[in-house]
Amino acid sequence: MILGLDTCLSSCSVAVLDGERVVASSREVMARGHQERLAPMARQVMAQAGLAFDRLDRIAVTVGPGSFTGLRVGIAFAKGLALALDKPAVGIGTLEALAAEAAGLVFPAIDARRGQLYLQAFEDGRALMAPDALSAEVAAARLAELSQGRPFTLVGSGAALLADVAPGAAIIAAEGPDARHVARLAAARAPGPLKPLYLRAPDAKLPK
Repeated sequence: MILGLDTCLSSCSVAVLDGERVVASSREVMARGHQERLAPMARQVMAQAGLAFDRLDRIAVTVGPGSFTGLRVGIAFAKGLALALDKPAVGIGTLEALAAEAAGLVFPAIDARRGQLYLQAFEDGRALMAPDALSAEVAAARLAELSQGRPFTLVGSGAALLADVAPGAAIIAAEGPDARHVARLAAARAPGPLKPLYLRAPDAKLPK
């Protein structure tokens, strides 16, 4: 029994899976407010599933890349819940969770602002490259290099930024990962310390 969580991007998502079966799930699009919404949503999903939290076998959460505030909200909640329940926690990459939206060759892409995208490539669930922060031009070159003319799918908020250089690609404009995929991926992953994945320095600067 796995509780999946995501707060890394512009949505808040919670799901409970019993093996491959989705018991209950909820997802809301939001640019802000993840901290206030996550705990109530988790309680609602568990109540919908008819389960107490101590019935869980593990907690799964996306660890980035994503918004600095959002990913810290999810990781802190997952760590606290895992500690309170004495259950293992599993971190799942945001781009890997997005890639689970499609089969075959998939490029999950997140609009990282400042002219950059967070990009990774997967084929049938297998990573072809490490997650990276790239300019749109370099990202386009990476698509051409790895696809070699084969059809592929773009998933995520950065998909629209690459649509012009990949006119034949299928596009899934997801606001964020689905916690159902996060939980499924965590079922086959070894638990370990939850560490945020940062691909660049934060936008906020300390005052001089």
